[in-house]
Amino acid sequence: MSAAYPALRLRRTRASAWSRRLHAETILTPADLIWPLFIAEGQGVEEPIPSLPGVSRWSVDGIVARAKEARDLGITCVALFPNTPPALRTDDGREALNPDNLMCRAIRAIKDAVPEVGVLTDVALDPYTAHGHDGLVDDAGYVMNDATAGILVGQSLNQANAGADIIAPSDMMDGRIGLIREALEGDGHHNVQIMSYAAKYASAFYGPFRDAVGSRGLLKGDKKTYQMDSANAEEALREVALDLAEGADSVMVKPGLPYLDIILRVKSEFQVPVFAYQVSGEYAMIEAAVAAGAGERDTLVLETLMAFKRAGCSGVLTYHAAHAARLLHA
Repeated sequence: MSAAYPALRLRRTRASAWSRRLHAETILTPADLIWPLFIAEGQGVEEPIPSLPGVSRWSVDGIVARAKEARDLGITCVALFPNTPPALRTDDGREALNPDNLMCRAIRAIKDAVPEVGVLTDVALDPYTAHGHDGLVDDAGYVMNDATAGILVGQSLNQANAGADIIAPSDMMDGRIGLIREALEGDGHHNVQIMSYAAKYASAFYGPFRDAVGSRGLLKGDKKTYQMDSANAEEALREVALDLAEGADSVMVKPGLPYLDIILRVKSEFQVPVFAYQVSGEYAMIEAAVAAGAGERDTLVLETLMAFKRAGCSGVLTYHAAHAARLLHA
């Protein structure tokens, strides 16, 4: 049994900064952060994204510079997302299979220049399709599962051949993890990890991301037939169990803060590495609060990131990664 007040005063250990640090139950470091980066065509290009203040698309040379910055800040992994030129977007998303597409060029450039930085690549067709969906669409507008999964396997091998360290399927097609794992093993990519977007919800928080990859105006309908219903938690556990059984090395919950309960349940149930994506809408809300004088950026950023770690995350994808790393070094 615990002692009673006044023998026990819980404020004793909070009375000084050194003691608060000593008794901290959760630790956040730059190595816990993954920095999402958007790729644009060209050379020397920086394209600010209005709905994501402070975030830009970068040409491949700029992506390499950001990867070097990540290394210097102690961020060990970057996540890449291409803004495919409109002329290369087709209904079948064939540009995803091009070994010289934006994604593959950025992967090779980073691994040539900064091989010690991990590269995580998005596997889904929405940056490549003319209709903005994550997969192939039939005449009725339904995203076809098995036909899409076959393309995702090719996309994954394309990225692995370019040097990707972590393949991150974000499409939410059934069965694709097992197919991708089998293909990676068969092609000799034994050490390429799969971080599955296992519990990805059909969320209202993705809008600025769609601006960043150029798909917002293209999307016909919504993604509710393949992304999860925000009302469901047990289903998330089933999705995670399936992806782990098929060969995922780690799993992701997306979005982040509105789904901390899902993160906690996944970690408690499976005891595997769990990641969260603090998505574009979450980032934009923090920046809007700062602009309105409703909060202070540094404390908002660190508090929200600590919440992910406290809930059980091994790491967090966040557009605030570089800013947070600088704060953690201060």
